[in-house]
Amino acid sequence: MQDSNDLYILLTDTGTLFSKMIKFFTKAPYNHVSIGFDHELKELYSFGRKKPYNPFVAGFVKENIRHVMFCHAKCALYRFQVDSHQRAGIYHLVKKLYHEREQYKYNLLGLMGVLLKKDFNRKKAFFCSQFIATVLAENGLQLVQKPPAFTTPADFQEVLASQIIFEGTMGELLIKNGEMDLLSAGTLPA
Repeated sequence: MQDSNDLYILLTDTGTLFSKMIKFFTKAPYNHVSIGFDHELKELYSFGRKKPYNPFVAGFVKENIRHVMFCHAKCALYRFQVDSHQRAGIYHLVKKLYHEREQYKYNLLGLMGVLLKKDFNRKKAFFCSQFIATVLAENGLQLVQKPPAFTTPADFQEVLASQIIFEGTMGELLIKNGEMDLLSAGTLPA
């Protein structure tokens, strides 16, 4: 049951070529993270692909886990509570960024910086875990004890381990939530 102060962190591994490349370096089971505001995950945001089949067009997105690209994705869903002031601030900031989304870029250079342990400070550019760490920190919530520029999806998995509510495939999660699995098993994009 959802509480009005719940936030959701969804970790995913779609198995695409780009995610396999990231996984090669990180050795982590999940390489993408999103923040959600409802238990149905209809309000789910991150920095990722703007076009599901093109990894080179990326930026701030409202994600659709019902898309065929996510059908067989492995995922882990975490729920945690914040106070109402923090939740309102996080939601307001995410919605503000979403309305200004065309001004923001995917921070591929910053992603490389995680591997090199160098902060490539770019304005209006984020990678997924950097974005989530930033919006949480700007609202007084530092889940991960490192700067956003060095935060990874695995860091969220570690800190929220006791608050996991589901682990499996996205299709299984949708069925668990009472949604029909209408996604066809297709070839995943690169």
